Amino acid sequence: ASWCGPCRAEMPNVVAAYEKYHAKGFDIVGLSFDNKKEAWVKAIDELNMPWTHLSDLKGWETVAASTYGINAIPASLLVDPEGIIVARDLRGEALGAKLAEIFGE
Repeated sequence: ASWCGPCRAEMPNVVAAYEKYHAKGFDIVGLSFDNKKEAWVKAIDELNMPWTHLSDLKGWETVAASTYGINAIPASLLVDPEGIIVARDLRGEALGAKLAEIFGE
C-alpha cells in the first residue's frame, strides 16, 4: 500500500530480487491494499516497480486479505509454477536467499 512505510522500505530489496531473477522465471504480481487510485499509481512510479499491479481499491476490505489470510502488511507469498505457496513473508535477505535456493545458486 502506498501509505505503508514498511512496505515502501522493503521495495528496494524486492526490486533487486526482481532484477536478478526475472530473466530466470521469477515474476511478481503486486496486490495493493490501497483505496485511492492516485496514491497507488504514484507509489508504483516512485518506487520503480516494473511488474504487474492489481488493486480493487477496497483497502483492507480487499478480497486478497481474506483469501490469503493477510492481516498485516507488508506480506508476501512465494508461489511455485503449480500454484503452491512455498514461502510467506520473506523480507530483507530472506527473499534473495530463498530465490537463490530455488534457482540453484
